[in-house]
Amino acid sequence: MDIRRKLEVLADAAKYDASCASSGSKTARPGARLGTTEGMGICHSYTPDGRCVSLLKVLLTNYCVYDCAFCVNRVSSDTPRARFAVAEVVALTLEFYRRNYIEGLFLSSGIVGSVDGTMEQLVAVARGLREGHGFGGYIHLKLIPGAAPELVAEAGRWADRLSANIELPTAADLRLLAPEKTRPQIVGTMRVVADGIAERAADARAGLKAPAFAPAGQSTQMVVGATPATDGEVLGTADELYRVQKLRRVYYSGYSPPPHADARLPARRPPLLREHRLYQADWLLRFYGFAVDEVVAPGANLALDVDPKLAWALANRGRFPVDVNTAPRELLLRVPGVGVRNVDRILAVRRHHALTVADLRQLRVNWRSAAPFVLTGDHNPAVRGLDAAGLKKKVVQPTLFDDLGDDA
Repeated sequence: MDIRRKLEVLADAAKYDASCASSGSKTARPGARLGTTEGMGICHSYTPDGRCVSLLKVLLTNYCVYDCAFCVNRVSSDTPRARFAVAEVVALTLEFYRRNYIEGLFLSSGIVGSVDGTMEQLVAVARGLREGHGFGGYIHLKLIPGAAPELVAEAGRWADRLSANIELPTAADLRLLAPEKTRPQIVGTMRVVADGIAERAADARAGLKAPAFAPAGQSTQMVVGATPATDGEVLGTADELYRVQKLRRVYYSGYSPPPHADARLPARRPPLLREHRLYQADWLLRFYGFAVDEVVAPGANLALDVDPKLAWALANRGRFPVDVNTAPRELLLRVPGVGVRNVDRILAVRRHHALTVADLRQLRVNWRSAAPFVLTGDHNPAVRGLDAAGLKKKVVQPTLFDDLGDDA
């Protein structure tokens, strides 16, 4: 198979992996002669300041010895197969970079031969780019769960971000649809990365010049809708990973039925809006101070007709209205239509003068959502009927994908 056909097959096979973000890596690598993690802008990812970064997103191979029922690359699938040599991926990355097509590499792989053998090849690509060609661009490597800790540690030396997929929301789901993988095996690989990142941070605090280790942290991906697991279980798993493994991101990938799907799998994919609501709820857990049981009841799913922050506010109307001129930051963060940056701006402005409705609009607060829940010197939501039965209809955005505020 020629290189062009391999690229066609393996780039297409990589499209199912959503955990492809370059955020968090800002430091140029010492001695780099080619590429940068901060270049301005095939797959697009976004840095924390909103810049778009283009990545070559590809699999080393879509052969896989595992038979995960939900995966198009499972061993029993009849999908076309291809396999890159290490040198071919290195050459493609450099050639695409020189043509200004990309600024980095996202590399994953099916498991061929053995777990450690596959992981060695992934590491060899990153090492070849860094050492052999002085490549300083962004590299994201997908880890093979169960790989030897020394291979995971070496991956962290060359890559900006590492990720091991948690795959499914619960251990029972894994036993049902991916019996060759186990939760302890996956979490164990994550723990090696978390320990490496923590050790590097401790060295930096002590003033030691230790080599970089996955400076953009680690992430994971969870398939949603392939099993009956509820949103409460999905978010519970995500929350545990954030707290214990210190992950940067959990990505939620709506299940997409593969060709000749297993009878245990649903015939249809879940609504795209469910995936969107999970990301909104995830944002509330990470940046807004919400607990999982505040966002969704145990054993329940998120409402699709209203975003989770507004749903909480409607269920807790007794906490409102909130006076934007006196309320603490923690309470302001719970106001619908008010994002984290909005809150920081409100706290800064109110030190100088009392805020009015005009001020909030100027600060880009989503006024339609916020109006019934805030109190200002010239606005009292009681007049608008905070207790009205039809309040949800008045404040829900008419668009399909409503947001949580200016930055959520």
